[in-house]
Amino acid sequence: MNQQVIDVTPAQSVVGRYRWTICALLFFATTINYLDRQVLSLLAPVLTEEFKWSNTDYANITATFQFVYAISMLFAGRVIDRMGTKRAYVLAIVVWSLGAIGHAYAISIGEAVNTVFTSIGLAVVPVSVAGFMIGRAVLAIGEAGNFPAAIKATAEYFPKRERSFATGIFNSGANVGAILAPLTVPLIAKHWGWQSAFIVIGGIGFLWMGLWIWLYDAPERQPRLKAAELAYINSDAGVVAAPTGTPVKGSWFKLLGYRQTWAFAFGKFMTDGVWWFFLFWLPKYMSAQYGMSATDMIIPLAVLYSMTMVGSIGGGWLPTWFLNRGADIYHGRMKAMLIIALCPLVVLLAQPLGYLGFWVPVILIGIGASAHQAWSANLFTTVSDMFPKHSVGSVVGIGGMAGGLGGVLLTKLGGALFDHYGALGQLQTGYMIMFSICAVAYLVAWTVMKMLVPQHREIKGL
Repeated sequence: MNQQVIDVTPAQSVVGRYRWTICALLFFATTINYLDRQVLSLLAPVLTEEFKWSNTDYANITATFQFVYAISMLFAGRVIDRMGTKRAYVLAIVVWSLGAIGHAYAISIGEAVNTVFTSIGLAVVPVSVAGFMIGRAVLAIGEAGNFPAAIKATAEYFPKRERSFATGIFNSGANVGAILAPLTVPLIAKHWGWQSAFIVIGGIGFLWMGLWIWLYDAPERQPRLKAAELAYINSDAGVVAAPTGTPVKGSWFKLLGYRQTWAFAFGKFMTDGVWWFFLFWLPKYMSAQYGMSATDMIIPLAVLYSMTMVGSIGGGWLPTWFLNRGADIYHGRMKAMLIIALCPLVVLLAQPLGYLGFWVPVILIGIGASAHQAWSANLFTTVSDMFPKHSVGSVVGIGGMAGGLGGVLLTKLGGALFDHYGALGQLQTGYMIMFSICAVAYLVAWTVMKMLVPQHREIKGL
């Protein structure tokens, strides 16, 4: 039996369950993260009418978030490894909550920015566009800290065999946020104005911050953690718990010298854009293909995102099934990821069978999106499987930047294809090409990752 397979027969009541309280905190943080991220898109029709935005204006605002988020992911991981999980998470949520609330004051911010730019002779953009671009940039900087910090906290509080399941649980917060946003934001805006939507949703982060400060501390300093549970957390063979805030010894260039870093980064580059494509383009697809209004899409989108929540948790559990049958950590994880990578192939049928009605592509794309969340839960966990805990944030940041850039490229490709084939009256062909890319991306990613890291090789020299 491989020595990485851990005996988990002691009853949970004996071991303790406090680590799941930490998992719950990470779940709610991720939910808030996606709530804050979606307010703008849900209010876009109202804001476009009020400020007379063109499609280019709106594209510039949204592109600001994507680009700044991708770059910030690289530095966020490094900052988290240096500051420690507790303080870094507080900093991240303060920044992104202030960024979210700042959208409500976009006009004042835009006027100030344009005044400065005009005084030094630089060209300016419309006041509202400038203000919202600043708000999106600040939001992106803060939100870039969520996933590196959450993955690091999971590495600190869970043994390897439980990490993908815990990651699947907190990662499902993204899906819950995607469901809650359309149910809350329009109502707040309708009764109290669009500014109130940004302020109310943005302020939720500060409530979470209070709970985080109260309930979280490094495991070795956590008074609520039983000795038995701490021993269980550190029960992986060869694990030596590093104190929170341990200085990062390896530079980015040193981390890039490991195949494991490139395997994770390539997996993110190939697949993150698929999630963003589904998130941003599915409403446009349903409108173009089936003539559906925003109101018509509420139930189909709620069903789709509910499916992804199941995929996130179920995919996080899947490696445990293999571990309980004797597989080691690496092979159990890779077997699970191969099965998950096969599931998005059903998206190839979304366009050919779309004539049967909109529920067919909704369900098929829902399966693909669910597989993405399952894949993501396991992909994130490969970092903590192979790297020391004090380097996890930095590696996740490198991969996060790769994923963000991959998302920008896929979004640009989709826009170019839809413009080209739309002008030819063959928009369906554009969607068929994009669905095909989304369907096979995971198998390509898995194959390259397996080639780069054919066997488990834990990094110990950092």
